[in-house]
Amino acid sequence: MISVAQAHTIIEAHIKALAPVRTTLRKASGLILAEDIVSPISIPGFRQSAMDGFAFNYEGWKTHQHLQITGAIQAGDATAGAIAPYQCARIYTGAPLPPGADTVIQKELARVENALLWVEKADIVQGTNVRAIGSELGVGMPALSAGTLLTPGTLGFLASMGIAEVSVMQRPICTIIITGNELQTPGNVLDMGQVYESNSYTLVAALAENGIAEPVILYAKDDLSAVSAALEQALSTSDLVLLTGGISAGDYDFVLPATHECGVEMQFHKIKQRPGKPLYFGTKGSIVVFGLPGNPASVLTCYYEYVRRSIEGMSGYSMLPKQPLMAPLGGNYKKAAGLTHFLKAFYDQQQVHLLPAQESFRMQSFALCNCFAVIPESSTAVLEGDWVEVHLL
Repeated sequence: MISVAQAHTIIEAHIKALAPVRTTLRKASGLILAEDIVSPISIPGFRQSAMDGFAFNYEGWKTHQHLQITGAIQAGDATAGAIAPYQCARIYTGAPLPPGADTVIQKELARVENALLWVEKADIVQGTNVRAIGSELGVGMPALSAGTLLTPGTLGFLASMGIAEVSVMQRPICTIIITGNELQTPGNVLDMGQVYESNSYTLVAALAENGIAEPVILYAKDDLSAVSAALEQALSTSDLVLLTGGISAGDYDFVLPATHECGVEMQFHKIKQRPGKPLYFGTKGSIVVFGLPGNPASVLTCYYEYVRRSIEGMSGYSMLPKQPLMAPLGGNYKKAAGLTHFLKAFYDQQQVHLLPAQESFRMQSFALCNCFAVIPESSTAVLEGDWVEVHLL
């Protein structure tokens, strides 16, 4: 068995970002930008009113004090004529300033009598409430860098530049293979010896959190030919393959021999951790294969600790370790040295509290937890108030 740290090192050495693709902004949310963006236009591209009010020439107003109102200019109106120094125009937010105007007074600070405008704010300065050409971004200026996460804000920014398509990092295409003779689909009646299959539901939801929608789900009985056939199919279409169950050393565990038959190169098998000790990681070219244990809590623990990080790397996120969150433990915990323990816990912003039902076959604690409390391999006891590493989910 290898340590948790060794497992992360091996995985990071084999995870490569997928090739970029071009896509529309409508489909780019949550992806990583794969190119530097410079603005093809100035924003705004014309002198623009920042207020509903009146546009006029500052020096003309200083000379004449009251101004003739010539008409109104709405946003998108490109037909407004020039105004003379003794004139002004009613203007609305986002509308272009007419030639000759350089200042906008908001309507609340002005008085209109007999089609004449009187400005009631004496300390107004030239250029007030006017957005200059390129005041947000000039043509040819850097706008976004490769590696930027495409959020609603960044997508809106791109759209404001008139950009409809961008080059992005791909998310991996994923296949889930569920193995086991004892599994029954939820909603059906259990026969003696059967259990409800929950791992596909867990993994589909977890993958959705990482932006991978509708992975392919295959089922295989505990039979070498069945598992090999499912794995061969997955390898032909996927960047990432997740198998659950059948990865230990029992007489009916066929995932490991199936990976050999299908040409998957094993990078490691078994980690000094609980839960999820028999975790398998292999590769076939650029395809990544995880053999996850069958117990539901082990599956989800291994997903959060290893698979999620791999997906981020394949999707263009940095895989460099972040500074871990540390928090005081709200209780006592004892264990034997030799395994790192990932304990389901709840972090309340002050302490981390261990939950009951930590066994690998029990999901009750996962339904309530929001983090793992990580107890190191060498540790044998953690006391209340001791600081522990916390992995938020």
